[in-house]
Amino acid sequence: MEIEDQFKFGHLLLYDRQCRTCKEIKNLIDGFYRIRKNRGPTASSFSYECKECTIKRVVSSRMVSKVLDKWEYPDW
Repeated sequence: MEIEDQFKFGHLLLYDRQCRTCKEIKNLIDGFYRIRKNRGPTASSFSYECKECTIKRVVSSRMVSKVLDKWEYPDW
């Protein structure tokens, strides 16, 4: 039994994936962050949310320091 018989060509290539947030289909390597460090880059080691949606989510959920923006010297 040779090595070519054990693997199909589709197992070696990574496919496109649909983002759960924006529902767009993007390339797995270019469009999604890798979240698990497996031995090889398998489809299960990438997130289900694309890079653009992840950046939007993180930026919008950051705490805005409103206390420092509206700080005034206390009137004693």
